[in-house]
Amino acid sequence: MSEDASSMRQLRIPTRLRGVDPAVATAFGCIILLLLAGSIYSPNFLSPDYLLQQLKVASFLGVIATGMMAVILLGQIDLSVPWVVTSGAMMACAATAYGTTGSVLAIPFGIFCGAAIGLVNGLAVAYLRIPSMIITLATNAVAQGLMVVYTGGFSPQDSASPAMRFLATGYTIPGLPNGVLVWLCVGLAAVFMLTRTTFGRSLYAIGNRERAAYMSGIDTRRITLLAFVISGGLSALGGVLLAGYASKASQSMGDAYLLPSIAAVVLGGTHVLGGKGSYLGTVAGVILITLLQSILSVMQIEEAGRQLIYGAVIICMLLLYGRQKPA
Repeated sequence: MSEDASSMRQLRIPTRLRGVDPAVATAFGCIILLLLAGSIYSPNFLSPDYLLQQLKVASFLGVIATGMMAVILLGQIDLSVPWVVTSGAMMACAATAYGTTGSVLAIPFGIFCGAAIGLVNGLAVAYLRIPSMIITLATNAVAQGLMVVYTGGFSPQDSASPAMRFLATGYTIPGLPNGVLVWLCVGLAAVFMLTRTTFGRSLYAIGNRERAAYMSGIDTRRITLLAFVISGGLSALGGVLLAGYASKASQSMGDAYLLPSIAAVVLGGTHVLGGKGSYLGTVAGVILITLLQSILSVMQIEEAGRQLIYGAVIICMLLLYGRQKPA
């Protein structure tokens, strides 16, 4: 009888919904609730202009969270995000001081600096077997020290290049901010990488069981190294976008993106121990966190209250499905 009842329940579920990740569905459900709650406090919350502005803000976190997802799928963590973001922004702005050539190379140079930090993280984790939590925290401190030495402890004086400002705030396609377009391109590349390439399949395999992946012929060290390089490069790209959005870099501008980048990935259904997750879930997590921050601002709650509610919501959602084991 129990098997018959189970079969009947499965028949009642539409075929398209059977493969939906509960975590992803929960995240999108929470997004709808936040939109409804926000409209109660402000009639403009559901206006197209306001939602487009929120999507632009979400794009910066979305780019950073994409790199974080690659690392978390391995069962690792990247705690160097705050100052990789800041370093990428500062170095890109610094390049603009060297004339036309510097302005042209500003964006790739900023991304290169972030990828270089990711390379150090990847070498230490993959080849020296240093725990990712330790080495990334250390490289974050080193990057912070280098940037403080570079600026003398003061606010950076270099401004973002016109290309950086256009990339973050301009419009190549009417009605679609370039920041969102960048996130869309990064997202499509991530989906292709995770679903259509050997590298993407290797990330899941290593996250599920690294030794089994190694025995099956996967070069686990190379895959781990590349994942950290991707995380560093995308964090720096997020910093470049932020600098373009604000027209200049600033000290500690990446501090606000460590917890949200991790939370967005995990709240979207990617398992914290690796091996399971979809990019659609990460997109949902990014939008969810952005809307949560926005509605707390609309409600004019003091900063202490915002942090309390923000943390409590994340904890509650993690308790719902963050402890699930990968299939």
